[in-house]
Amino acid sequence: MPDIITITALIYSDSDAADRALRDVAMTLMERGFRLAGLVQHNTARPGRSRCDMVLEELASGELIGISQDRGPLARGCALDVGQLLSAMQIVRAALDTGPDLVILNKFGKTEAEGAGFRPLIADAIEAGLPLLIAVPWRNIESWRLFAGAMAREIDLDQLIGEGHSLCDALGLGLGSEEGKEPAVQPLLAISTHH
Repeated sequence: MPDIITITALIYSDSDAADRALRDVAMTLMERGFRLAGLVQHNTARPGRSRCDMVLEELASGELIGISQDRGPLARGCALDVGQLLSAMQIVRAALDTGPDLVILNKFGKTEAEGAGFRPLIADAIEAGLPLLIAVPWRNIESWRLFAGAMAREIDLDQLIGEGHSLCDALGLGLGSEEGKEPAVQPLLAISTHH
């Protein structure tokens, strides 16, 4: 178990903004040559449906995994396909063995707040000493804090400005900006235990 904080929780109220931020961070870090594992979410609106289609992109392989159940045009509740989520987690779990520079998980959502979902995957990343970036909605903050305790730092997405390179730099997830500005927080990648 690492004795330093290697988890950053990106706290948000707007899920579309959180999904976009994680995708921007992932793309920017891959352009910078970092090896990533984990999942970012892409949503596709469906005409005539109240819910969008949810697709996870596995970052090590680029594989796309649909995690939505089609429950009909009037369905309102959670449309998560738990079987597909478990399949996505298995792919990420295998990628953890390659020693990525950073693990990104799209959400500590309702399923995780209730005790399932990504919880084992988060534990695997912690046990392996891998830095982790995860989005946590404000509505689940108390469940997150009970789960993560002092192992994580929290950053409010609403307090961050920019996309791509500037977002990575503000999170301390890169090489710093060209202007030599200090990151807003202690660099997460710099505290990875296997470099």
